[in-house]
Order: sequence, then structure tokens, then C-alpha cells
Amino acid sequence: MSASPPVHPLKVVLLCGGLGTRMREETEFRPKPMVDIGGRPLLWHIMKIYAAYGLRDFVLCLGYRGSMIKEYFANYHLLDSDVTFELGRGSIEYHHGRAEDWRVTLVDTGEDAMTGARVKRVSPYLDGDLFLCTYGDGLADVNIAELLAFHRAHGRLATVTGVRAPSRFGQLVTDGIDVTRFAEKPPEEAGLINGGYFVFDRSVLDWLSWDSDCVLERAPLEGLAAAGELAIYEHTGFWQCADTARDLDLLRGLWSSGDAPWRVWEDREFTAQAHPKRRAEDRRDASSGLSVRNAA
Repeated sequence: MSASPPVHPLKVVLLCGGLGTRMREETEFRPKPMVDIGGRPLLWHIMKIYAAYGLRDFVLCLGYRGSMIKEYFANYHLLDSDVTFELGRGSIEYHHGRAEDWRVTLVDTGEDAMTGARVKRVSPYLDGDLFLCTYGDGLADVNIAELLAFHRAHGRLATVTGVRAPSRFGQLVTDGIDVTRFAEKPPEEAGLINGGYFVFDRSVLDWLSWDSDCVLERAPLEGLAAAGELAIYEHTGFWQCADTARDLDLLRGLWSSGDAPWRVWEDREFTAQAHPKRRAEDRRDASSGLSVRNAA
């Protein structure tokens, strides 16, 4: 198994504060990023995608039931390891720990704050001239190294990843009153939508407001687009948001089948047990251009 890519200095902002009202049965008692997929929170899967490219410094924008996310990371080492408790001495010994090599900053950004306000409110924890950002409910096999290279090449302030939304409905092909074919709507017929996986220059923070009603996707991104400062990185691979219970069932099914396209990282135990036929592919590390072997 190859060594992990070196840690990249860029920070990744994850929006984790929404209510997830369209799948209330899953989110009534927990935030949407903590919904389970294969025994791990949705949030963990997103972080693993970035970490596969050496991006392991995360800033999480907390809101609805944010304390659950804090508790998850506070107990991460304990829950992910075999342990021995010496009750008389009050000590804990960890065995076979699998804790990730991540730095995670958890910021309370308000119960009711909108996306733009949340990003603005974590600005004291951001340094450098560039940061990445995405939603806490979208999984994809975006090549983060290529995304970063694209952003640096075009010279604009912001990049959004454009994706084609998965079709939810069949398409009726007709001839008069006769249905000649019933088929899924071809993805190429649909326009590109906002798939998250943003790259922002730090100056984008100046386009945001501390006010709770600042919506990233409204005035800030609309203004950047009007000023010619927003570019789109078209992603033609896998993308799926966990917006409804149906979406979640799809993601869980892909994971349990061993065919989760967003699983771009390598894990020796998982690969050996659940993916014996997986084919390794070279992926470029986002920071140094180092070729790293990762499971497809």
C-alpha cells in the first residue's frame, strides 16, 4: 500500500449547518452530514475524498445539532480503536487505532444562518490566499487536483463545479398520442447545475456578509458571475447529493455493493474484504504532483 500524499496547506470549508428538511426521518435528531452510509457519516465520506488528494485541514460550519458533530470528532479515536481501560489508574490504552491524519476545526456559525453567512463566519480560521468549499451532502469523484489546477489557470476569483443532475423521471417519447419509447432522460439534455466543490480566492470573502440571510448562491455568486469572476469546472463523472431518502438509499446501495464511485481513496482492510476485484488507478496528488495509488 502506497504512502499517503503529503498534507496540503489549503483549507477545506464544509457547510454542515442545514436542516435537511426533505428527509426528516433521517435528520430529525441529527444533522444531515451525520447520516449514515456504510457505518460512517456522510461527512466522513466527503472528507475522505479531499484527504485522498492531500487536503486534510478542514473547517466545518456547524448549525443544526452541531454538537453531534463535535461529539463525533471528540470521540473519534475512542470509537475507531480497540481500547484497554485501566480503571484504577484512570488511563486508556488504544490498540490498532485507525484515526485519520486530519486537522478539524469546528465552528458554530448559527442555527439559522444561510450558506454565505456561514462561510463568512469561519473567515477568522482561514489563512492563505485560496480555500476550497463544498456542501455537507454531496458525493462525487471530482478530481480535486485537476479542479485546483483549473482554478489557478483561469485567474478568476471563484470556481464552481458544474454537474448534470441525475434524472429522477423517465422520458416519454411520443408520436401523436402513441408512446414510442419510455426511457431515462439523457443527462446531456439537461443543463449544468451547481455541484459544490468550489475553489475560492480569499477575496471572495469580501463578497459575503456576516448577516444570517446572506445566501452564497444568490448575491455573492451572482455578483461574481456578473463581474466575470466565476468560472465553471465541468465534471462529467459521478455526482449525487443526499437530498431525499431515495438519494440516500441509492448511495447506501452503491457503497454496500462495493461500487461507490466516490471512493477514490485506498484502505487496505476495506479493499481486501469488500473490494477484492478493485482496480487501482494513479491519481495526481493535489499539492506536489506526486503520483499516488488509489482505489478507483
